[in-house]
Amino acid sequence: MVDLTSDERAFLEGTHGEAGALAMRVVAAAASLLGADRLVEIGSAHIDGCLYHGDGGVAFAERLVAGGGRVAVPTTLNVGALDLLHPGRVRADAHRAAMARRQMEAYLALGCSPTWTCAPYQAGHRPGFGEQVAWGESNAIAFANSVLGARTERYGDFLDACCAITGRAPLYGLHREENRRATVLVDVAGVPEELKGRDVFYPVLGTWLGLEVGTEVSAIVGLPATTTEDQLKALGAAAASSGAVALFHVVGVTPEAPTLDAATGGADPDRVVRLEADMLRTSLDRLSTATAPDRVDAVAVGSPHFSREEFAELARLLAGRRLAVPFYACTGRGVVAELEADGTLALLTAAGVEIVADTCVVVTPILPAAGGVLMTCSGKFAHYGPSNTGYDVVYGSLEDCVASAMAGRVVRDEEVWQW
Repeated sequence: MVDLTSDERAFLEGTHGEAGALAMRVVAAAASLLGADRLVEIGSAHIDGCLYHGDGGVAFAERLVAGGGRVAVPTTLNVGALDLLHPGRVRADAHRAAMARRQMEAYLALGCSPTWTCAPYQAGHRPGFGEQVAWGESNAIAFANSVLGARTERYGDFLDACCAITGRAPLYGLHREENRRATVLVDVAGVPEELKGRDVFYPVLGTWLGLEVGTEVSAIVGLPATTTEDQLKALGAAAASSGAVALFHVVGVTPEAPTLDAATGGADPDRVVRLEADMLRTSLDRLSTATAPDRVDAVAVGSPHFSREEFAELARLLAGRRLAVPFYACTGRGVVAELEADGTLALLTAAGVEIVADTCVVVTPILPAAGGVLMTCSGKFAHYGPSNTGYDVVYGSLEDCVASAMAGRVVRDEEVWQW
């Protein structure tokens, strides 16, 4: 039985309108199913349910609007099914395009911010340490919990919107202090420092981590103190894709893990895993489904959405050269505005980079329909690409992606993995 406050019962009684009552019924029912005895006030939300998967999602969002629904907390929006900045980029029939737009517009009518990004933390949505929030989208959840030290569980489509409207979430799981301590110790001290300094390492580490720990909370020791936010982003996104990781700690790097004792709550971990070369190599091989391809048909980067810093590195690697195959870089519209303002956007488009905003090539049809081989530096793209796009995938570093897009064939630095 969920113990509701007088304010929460007022929602159920319709004080905040029909949509408020519906949203509170959903949140309270979810809390009951999850075994939560009460709800927790949240400071913000990130909604994944704005991505069109069928007409039912549109009907749900429009019912909330018709019932007078408004979000009660600052709320950002995940990717939609359209690139509103480049309308011709998505291949969609008239019905799909119209319904996808209606769904996106409905969430705007609820008072959400039109961020349209899977990386809201790059669009200024950065809840504080210990702040209770309700976020959808697997990489965003992992980032909020792990890198920012905020507290969220995994909120799926439509429950995330109901949490935003009520300003409440079930008090269970990772919202609670006792569930955030690490129970698995992962020791990566044996990995060469050169490899740990490379961006290409982190999606592979994340893929291995997700397969190894599933939903458990891990504490990783042995990563450098200089590990960047983009590297942590890539680690969490891959771990949330191959497993269901919603929280990891990196000792000496992430905010809840200044020490190993802090990460584990002073308790001994249930198990210790030392990362060895063969474990990492297995995960690296898993990220490529194309076997001995003789060409690359397209390159896609930006899942999670590319940051301003990643675009700076891409521009440096391109150095005024022209790409030979289609190259898609997915990002949020806020980053697009920054690229336009400082002239980087013009340099990228002149080189042949196609900027995708508001969505990405894995969740909506943007890649050429002919299929073929897709190269990426994203563990998340590599995981979902074959089933969602019909393309076989080759994984490599951003440097590899640029070199391959120039040559039209796979060019990869294998030496860095030899240890």
